[in-house]
Amino acid sequence: MADVALKRGLLALLAPMAVLWSAATVHAACAVGAPGATLRVDAGGTGRPFLLRRPASLDPATRAPLLILLHGSGGDGAKMLADSGLEATAERHGFLLAAPNAAIPARTGFAWNIPGVPTVTGKIPDASDADDVAYLAALVEGLVAEGCADPARVYVTGLSGGGRMASWLGCVASRRYAAIAPVVGLRAGNPRPDKPDEPDPASCQPERPVPVIAFAGDNDTVNPIQGGGAGYWRYTLHAAEQRWAALNGCQAAPTTRWVTPGVYEERYAGCRGDADVAARVKVGGTHVWLADNDALWAFVSRYRRD
Repeated sequence: MADVALKRGLLALLAPMAVLWSAATVHAACAVGAPGATLRVDAGGTGRPFLLRRPASLDPATRAPLLILLHGSGGDGAKMLADSGLEATAERHGFLLAAPNAAIPARTGFAWNIPGVPTVTGKIPDASDADDVAYLAALVEGLVAEGCADPARVYVTGLSGGGRMASWLGCVASRRYAAIAPVVGLRAGNPRPDKPDEPDPASCQPERPVPVIAFAGDNDTVNPIQGGGAGYWRYTLHAAEQRWAALNGCQAAPTTRWVTPGVYEERYAGCRGDADVAARVKVGGTHVWLADNDALWAFVSRYRRD
C-alpha cells in the first residue's frame, strides 16, 4: 500500500468542519491516489491515517458512493479490510471503501469513542479522547471536497465494536449516512439504566429514518443475539430491530424467511422513506465477519440522502 499526500481538502481532513472549500476543489475530478489500489491516506500528520480503496472501474470525473468500514474493538483498519473481503466487493460494484482507525488505544489496536460506553479495556471515553463522530464526518467531507465521494451515497458498516459505532452514527448522524450495516454489533442506543433489557429511547434519536441491515450469528458468545452480554449488550438483537423499526415508523408486520441454507432474515417494511430494517442471522455463526458482502451492498446502495 502506497503512502499518498492529500491535496488541499484532505490535508485539512481533521480540521474544524467550518473550513471552506473552493468551488474549483469541490467540483474537481477525484485525484486521490491511483485507481485499483488501496492507499494509506496521510491525514495531515494527525497520526490517524485511513486506508482508501479506489476501484479501477471508477470514473474519476464522477462522484462515487462511499462505504466506511469500521474495525472491531482492539483492531485496526488494515486487518478489517483483510478480514471483511470488502475490497473485492468494492471492485465488483464500483464504490469507494474507507477503513479508518478509531481514536482510543485498546489492546493491540483501537476502540471507537461511543460516549458513555466503556471500551474493551474498561475505559469510559472522556473529554481527552478524540471525537470519532466528528473525525468520520471530516473524513467524508474531505473525500467530498476532493470530488471523490457522493455526499448523498455514504454508508457505514463495521464489525462488533465497529458495528456498535455504525449503530451510533445512525442515532446521532442520520443526515450524513444513507444506511447502516452493523455486523455482530447492532444496537439502538444504550440499555435503559432501570431496564437494561430495553434500549433507552433518550440515547438514540435520529433526525430521519435510517435504513438498517444487520448480520449476526446465533452462536455468538461475545455479543449474543439473546442479549445478556457486556453492559452495553444487555438487550437482544430483536429488541434492537424493533426499536429501529419504531424509529423508522415501520407499519408492516415483521416477516421471517430463509435467504440461503442456514441463514434467515427478519425484516420490518412499510417504513417511512422506505427505510427497511433487516437482520440476517447465520445458524451456528460466531463473533466474526459473517456478512454476505454482496447482499450488504445491494441493501445499502438502494438508498440516497437528499
